[in-house]
Amino acid sequence: MQVAGKVWVVTGGGNGIGRELVLLLLRRGALVAAVDVNEDALLQTAQAATADARLSIHRVDITDKEAVRSLVNEVRARHGAVDGLINNAGVIQSFVAFQELTDEEISRVLNINLMGTVYMVQAFLPELLNRPQAYIANVSSMGGFFPFPNQTMYGASKAAVKLLTEGLFAELQGTSVGVSVVMPGPTRTNISAGVAGAPEQSTDSRIPMTEPDAAARMILEGIEKDQLHIYLGPIARFANLAIRIAPRQAILFVRAQMQKMMMETTPAHGVPRRG
Repeated sequence: MQVAGKVWVVTGGGNGIGRELVLLLLRRGALVAAVDVNEDALLQTAQAATADARLSIHRVDITDKEAVRSLVNEVRARHGAVDGLINNAGVIQSFVAFQELTDEEISRVLNINLMGTVYMVQAFLPELLNRPQAYIANVSSMGGFFPFPNQTMYGASKAAVKLLTEGLFAELQGTSVGVSVVMPGPTRTNISAGVAGAPEQSTDSRIPMTEPDAAARMILEGIEKDQLHIYLGPIARFANLAIRIAPRQAILFVRAQMQKMMMETTPAHGVPRRG
């Protein structure tokens, strides 16, 4: 589906890939409702959009089902319709083993990554089905099909988003609604900022990082080509191949590499090395 002239709702629109999606959609002639729980971040997105009249910003906690339902009316009142939904909002867990996670953190990861996406789809799908052409794109992760140590619950939540989206793809065949699931690899965003145990963002040129603006471009290109699976970056594409060909060996290799990386960045006293 072409994005120009359509009304798009983008969650997580206050920073990272979400902000770049908002800005690129506007540049390509779309109308956009940017959604985020952080109002300051939304205001920064609006400032970057240079007060474009086609942009509206909405402070909403997507884990609040009633707030999400109210959002539908807000967007309809502001833009007249809804043609596309990009569920981009998400969080990662602390970089610890599963048994070290608290009940509260497990609930937070599941509620934002999975249930927030579920609530948004539930609320907006009736609107989308009434449009002559519409779209849903849910952002999962490379971690949704390839396991990474110390991100087990994050991966589980994103795997659920992947299967949810694929199920929607099957169910919505023959309707006006297209569906994509987006699986980013390493991306240069601040998603790990302030997360306990998070390694510093890699500057190793051997690890190709996708820039947020490039990620946004690939997502919109995938939507316009009606791709079911949109892989962002070479590592995501390689991981998809590796997990299919030799899953056990691939998982153990990544585990060993991550352990090596942590040893290189964290000295014996436990304070991450810098510089």
